[in-house]
Amino acid sequence: MKIGIIGAGNIGGNLTRRLTALGHDVSVANSRGPETLTELAKETGATPVRVEEAARGAEIVVVTIPLKAIPDLPAGVLDGAAPDVAVIDTGNYYPQRDGRIAPILDEGLTESAWTAGHLGHTVIKAFNGTYAQDILDRPRPAGAPDRQALPVAGDDETAKAKVRALIDELGFDTVDTGTLADSWRQQPGTPVYGLRGGADEVRKALSEASPERPADFRG
Repeated sequence: MKIGIIGAGNIGGNLTRRLTALGHDVSVANSRGPETLTELAKETGATPVRVEEAARGAEIVVVTIPLKAIPDLPAGVLDGAAPDVAVIDTGNYYPQRDGRIAPILDEGLTESAWTAGHLGHTVIKAFNGTYAQDILDRPRPAGAPDRQALPVAGDDETAKAKVRALIDELGFDTVDTGTLADSWRQQPGTPVYGLRGGADEVRKALSEASPERPADFRG
């Protein structure tokens, strides 16, 4: 499968490593340009590209950059992707880092819904509460008793199924969190955020989530 990754930090870098190891055709981009991705490309066989090129022909695009950088993405960043492209958003809103985003702070819009609005394309929220190193260290075969489960939310059921199948291939179970409007259940400060548990534990954590942000959320 052709996969584009926008962002080569901890999550983006380790997804590049795992997805290329599984045989996928990965293009990876960051804000500093493809010349800064030479080592990652040499290590993994991924193709370093400009951000504007990352989605070309891609069946899945992973957007894994700080929320404050979303509005700075080039217009039409998803142009040239496959018609049924699934876009994964791994982002979280940290006001101390990202600044004031009123629709999230004051209106209760989920960060992935805000991101989808900027991209002009719906997204699937996944990997946002996953430790980057776990992507390398914790894959398990299907049915393993210690297989970790990741929450996944989204409005497009076909895209969500495609993303869940990819996560299964990566060695993790998934739990459907619901729509993007429901994705607050896996945002920072919720019981499932950073949870290294199986599907039953993830479901329990999701059921215990509160839509109220933590007291320190506003900094």
